[in-house]
Amino acid sequence: MGLVKVKNIKVYAYHGCLLEEKKIGSEYRVDLKVKANLTKSAITDHLSDTVDYVHLNHIVKEEMAIRSKLLEHAAERILVRILKELPMVQKVKVAVSKINPPIGGNVEMVTIQRNKKRL
Repeated sequence: MGLVKVKNIKVYAYHGCLLEEKKIGSEYRVDLKVKANLTKSAITDHLSDTVDYVHLNHIVKEEMAIRSKLLEHAAERILVRILKELPMVQKVKVAVSKINPPIGGNVEMVTIQRNKKRL
């Protein structure tokens, strides 16, 4: 087994329940941790035998571009697509962070984290 981590994927998106969030958007950070068997790729040195982190980044950017009221909803879409499109992945963890959330205080970010594994 092995892990592929993609940290601090930066995107600008329009998630949130407030009308202002829908209009002006916000900066987000997404972190992924993917568990898969990397033994074959370690031997063959072929991209087709591993989890392509370019593909992971592409999924995150596409799903974050779809507006959601809740970060949990965006995270769920990311998890489902990764397991659907990358059959090698056994387990995935995603953290979605909203930078400078409009919550009436000096808060750097809020983060939700979700996990999903192949059944």
